[in-house]
Amino acid sequence: QVELVESGGDSVQAGGFLNVSCQASPVSHNLACMAWFRQRAEKEREVLATADAWGNKKIVRTLRGRFTVTRDHDHTVTLQMRDLRPEDTGIYFCASRPSRQCGVDLGHNRYPHWGRGTQVTVSS
Repeated sequence: QVELVESGGDSVQAGGFLNVSCQASPVSHNLACMAWFRQRAEKEREVLATADAWGNKKIVRTLRGRFTVTRDHDHTVTLQMRDLRPEDTGIYFCASRPSRQCGVDLGHNRYPHWGRGTQVTVSS
């Protein structure tokens, strides 16, 4: 059973920065591809970034320059966010899938494993 636990969500002012992390266990093929999604009010759950077990990382084009993603040897995946905006407010979820296919073009329905999410609130 895959366990993904997000942490780091907080309330911050616009222009601030925040890191959210995802700890994953147990180590298995189920962690081949890990991703960060977010769910904003009245919007579809959207992918933000992916990181696979071979060192490849991707950020959606609209977030490049503000968001970066890292994946540690222990499979902790961290989303580093700066210059946060009120529209970044939402629940941030970690997800994983047992595949080398790990692009940001994959929707949430391609991920079988999910964490419970962590709330990020950005106030103006």
